[in-house]
Amino acid sequence: MRSDWEVVIGLETHAQLNTVSKIFSGASTAFGAEPNEQASAVDIALPGVLPVLNHGAVARAIRFGLAIGAEIAPRSVFARKNYFYPDLPKGYQISQYELPVVVGGTLTIQVGEGDKAYSKTVNLTRAHLEEDAGKSLHEDFQGQSGIDLNRAGTPLLEIVTEPDMRSSAEAVAYAKALHSLVQWIDICDGNMQEGSFRCDANVSVRRRGAEKFGTRREIKNLNSFRFMQQAIDYEVQWQIEQIEDGHAIQQATVLFDPDTGETRAMRSKEDAHDYRYFPDPDLLPLEISADWISRVKSEMPELPEEKRQRYQREYAMVSSDAQVLTSSLGMSRYFEDTLAALRSIPGIPYGTQAPDVANAKHVQNWVINNIASSLNKEQLEIENSKVSPTQLAGLLARVFDNTISSSAAKKVFEALWNGEGKDADSIIETQGLKQVTDASAIEPIIDEVLAANAKNVEEYRAGKEKAFNALVGQVMKASKGKASPAQVNELLKKKLDA
Repeated sequence: MRSDWEVVIGLETHAQLNTVSKIFSGASTAFGAEPNEQASAVDIALPGVLPVLNHGAVARAIRFGLAIGAEIAPRSVFARKNYFYPDLPKGYQISQYELPVVVGGTLTIQVGEGDKAYSKTVNLTRAHLEEDAGKSLHEDFQGQSGIDLNRAGTPLLEIVTEPDMRSSAEAVAYAKALHSLVQWIDICDGNMQEGSFRCDANVSVRRRGAEKFGTRREIKNLNSFRFMQQAIDYEVQWQIEQIEDGHAIQQATVLFDPDTGETRAMRSKEDAHDYRYFPDPDLLPLEISADWISRVKSEMPELPEEKRQRYQREYAMVSSDAQVLTSSLGMSRYFEDTLAALRSIPGIPYGTQAPDVANAKHVQNWVINNIASSLNKEQLEIENSKVSPTQLAGLLARVFDNTISSSAAKKVFEALWNGEGKDADSIIETQGLKQVTDASAIEPIIDEVLAANAKNVEEYRAGKEKAFNALVGQVMKASKGKASPAQVNELLKKKLDA
């Protein structure tokens, strides 16, 4: 995008709350049932039925509000949002409008990587409870459409930001941070393929320096971060071209087509008054006491930012490493489980640092550089790691006690990842990777190398340090990598300096 234009983005996210039953009925929310098997009389609005609010859905909304530092409204109201669509059986959606349950709040995100990375705080407008609609099915119906009402009444928390984001990268970083947070605090499973986490992006452009926002278009139902970035980038470029060609942007709802990489208009965008909101007469105002908030707060897990600061404080961890290890609850648990497993192994030499700092340093390096890399290569989540925390701790223990060298440790890790052994010890034994630390076994190898590399010996004694490294390499090669590098360095230096 050219520098004379500025993009303005706000996101609306529907997070499906992980309650067992729906928000106003006792019907199941389990995914995958046959069409219309989980649509109760309340969900399909049979005459005479009344909604009953799900206590668990409210508790999850409170939990989210606490996590983002928002105001939990002591009194909020459910409203009827009126519109007509085949998958909306009542002809209206029960939602919240003027008085939502969560007001304000912020979410701090990390954008970019390396030297260009920066932090940004995104302000949230609100988060409100509502019910989901059903689903229209357009395939395999011989030119007709089918309606599945299993999803109707599923509890949603709609999370709305201020128009604070200025690039697709910022929007994706926010969506990823929110996705991680709702899973971290256990209110949503985050399964984007099943529709548990869906984002709508409100996108507009304006001349740089202008105060007034441009006309926005809303990109609906973005269910992957990659599609979100592609859709926003295309929409931004399209709007700029339209304006530069003399056309006015019309407020609209658009869809993104992953096959073409383009957005297309679906309908003109409605404003709030078009929905004729009014308080639902079947539902009393939702009142949340301070005691209820306190109880929910007492059950909250340590939040990502709190954990990041603790890692930096307790383990002398740099901010970027702490950021990676708290990128998801699963990653954090893996790090802590590995560290706990390592602590339980007797006889680990800690070096000159405090035990936990030294252990944490080794664990974080292996988790970030080896585990994360292997996961990315195979597109796996940390929960599906092929090396468990206990296995990784066992491998690190063998490095610490000099049973294997660091280069051999990489071979053991690869074997563990490929399922070639149940633990590091069995692989070390099977592949003969045990490190030679006996001076009487290493010295003859050193003598042979010195005799065969007289030139390197002369260069070292003439002050060339590179020659020493070359000799170390020759000894390691002659020992087939089994000699302890520390032992080789010590013994070689003694012989050369004698």
